[in-house]
Amino acid sequence: MLQMLLYGIGIMYTPGPVNIMGLTLGLNKKFRKSIGFFTGVGIAMFILFFVCGYSGEKLIKKEYLLYTSILGGLYIFYLAIKIFKEDVTIEEQMKKNTLTLRDGFLMQIINPKAILAALPIATINFPANNINGINILIMSIVFGLLVIGAPSMYCLVGQFFSDLIKQKKILLIFNKLMGVLLLYVSISIFKDHVFDVLMGKSPY
Repeated sequence: MLQMLLYGIGIMYTPGPVNIMGLTLGLNKKFRKSIGFFTGVGIAMFILFFVCGYSGEKLIKKEYLLYTSILGGLYIFYLAIKIFKEDVTIEEQMKKNTLTLRDGFLMQIINPKAILAALPIATINFPANNINGINILIMSIVFGLLVIGAPSMYCLVGQFFSDLIKQKKILLIFNKLMGVLLLYVSISIFKDHVFDVLMGKSPY
């Protein structure tokens, strides 16, 4: 369960298109006017987790968990290295009109980062933690709420620390910290869901 939450936070709170947009809104002092945008992002993520969660419950069987764990661990490892090495660019110019719930929903539902965040959790961590039935709905709501917090946090940081956050070095340090966090999650998946299974130490 801890791995799942760490991975979710790691992937959701790293600089991406939605979070950078939240930061830009903050730099333009638009936190209150952007609450609908953040809510739309959360609704889209809830739908992704809900759909992937219930599809995964039907398609991913226990005997396949070892192989999906290997693929998921490799993907997260790749993502950790990519995020650690990634450069960050902040777009400091923003449209004058306020972004809406619909804007947030559409931006997140077609965001590749959002889809790739939901798939490993729903198809690997949900079955591994025996999250099924109504619990998939509950966890989808939890992750939807967590996602709302990501662009909101970036917006608040941008609004209250605009002079500091405009320094590219700060975002680069944050990126590297999130990369290290994801690397830890990748190693944990290999240990708990691959190595322990092969050594007969895991119950499934």
